[in-house]
Amino acid sequence: MKHRTIRGTIRYTSKKPERLDQERGREFFSLTRQFDGCMVLQAHCEIDDEPNVIRDVVLAMQPDASPIDCSVRLTVGDKYEGSGWMRFGRGYVECESHNQRDGRIRQHVEIEAPVRWLQAHPIVGDAQLLRMYDLSQGPGKTFFPNLFLTSPDHRGATGPLLFKTGFGLRYVGEEAITVVAGSFQARHFQLVDTAGNLPEEHPPYDIWCSADDDYLFLKGGVAGYMQTHYELVDYQIIERGLA
Repeated sequence: MKHRTIRGTIRYTSKKPERLDQERGREFFSLTRQFDGCMVLQAHCEIDDEPNVIRDVVLAMQPDASPIDCSVRLTVGDKYEGSGWMRFGRGYVECESHNQRDGRIRQHVEIEAPVRWLQAHPIVGDAQLLRMYDLSQGPGKTFFPNLFLTSPDHRGATGPLLFKTGFGLRYVGEEAITVVAGSFQARHFQLVDTAGNLPEEHPPYDIWCSADDDYLFLKGGVAGYMQTHYELVDYQIIERGLA
């Protein structure tokens, strides 16, 4: 019985002309695939832009990346902002949380179908959500309703709480790319169709992940007012357990 862990670091940089390629944050992550197929993502995320954000996430997922449970703790402007725990049951989603704006929150949401994805805002998770897209249909676009966020804020700097949304994924195709961490065969996706599903439309977002079953985040870029870039700078794969 073995489990396999990928550990790595993602660097956040700015693409704004006055801050071109300056580091604006970082993320330290691990993604463990257990013997039973369950995946557990752990991420420590730091955004330096004021008000600065520190976020710690533990997200358990089924093999298809659909959520099982999640915990989030959030600091904004060097002050505690909130913490919470979410669980995805059969026919419902529940959340117990506390944040500075709303105090104690208890949510229970009835659902008709299993939730395909919970976005808790670590960048490494942006590649795992790409598992939703059916690669057998080739390049194209699919809209996915009934997804959940832990915060509707583009930086994930509020909450945590359950926020229902939906968006589209466009698969562009495979290409060879090189990032700081090395050269990879990659799948290129775009996050689209966020208008009307969020308080503010998310700017265009391109994501590249490894072209294998790891769906390892390699790089990404957000246009519009954000003008940010994310890139894998190092990683290692560790296998442990009994043969």
